Amino acid sequence: MAPTALLSYLLVFSAISAACFASDPDMLQDVCVADTSSGPKLNGFPCKPDTNVSAADFFFAGIANPGVVNNSVGSLVTAANVEKVPGLNTLGVSLSRIDYAPEGLNPPHTHPRATEVVFVLEGELDVGFITTSNKLISKSLKKGEVFVFPRGLVHFQKNNGKKPAAVIAAFNSQLPGTQSIAATLFSATPAVPDNVLTKAFQVGTKEIEKIKSKFAPKKA
Repeated sequence: MAPTALLSYLLVFSAISAACFASDPDMLQDVCVADTSSGPKLNGFPCKPDTNVSAADFFFAGIANPGVVNNSVGSLVTAANVEKVPGLNTLGVSLSRIDYAPEGLNPPHTHPRATEVVFVLEGELDVGFITTSNKLISKSLKKGEVFVFPRGLVHFQKNNGKKPAAVIAAFNSQLPGTQSIAATLFSATPAVPDNVLTKAFQVGTKEIEKIKSKFAPKKA
């Protein structure tokens, strides 16, 4: 094999190998408790000094009890991520508790940085996600059952029962991020232009404005 051809082969092989085996680096210390007050912005958070680390950095009681659901969709998400538990920084995991009123809905949304696994604590739910080929994968869940929502795919949970329901959701990210489809499109700042939405949804401007009004901030 000619030297030029061999060099080209090695460069291509190196590029493919790097793409296949790329991953987050291993931790270089036991803990890296997030210093959320630090000025510099990183892909994550800088570590606070070890001398300032305490058990409180690894503790959160906010998902121990049901949340108070008081909104139009009938669900409440209580996150236990790095913003609430600084000790999760660099660990790549987090939890949420989701409470549903009777007939409550966790509207269609995505998590751009994580796969989600839900465990049903109480009640029954109809859940599902939509693949990129527009196939709905759905299931009815009961207490003690588990369902997986793949990273980045649009998904939802609906309590069709007459009693409250709740799940614990686990994520393979310290901060999975959430984009609610309806809220993202109809309450963005600055607003998504009406001519984009009318074209996308094949409806008139009046219909778009009516939907936007539903997502407008409530006046005091």
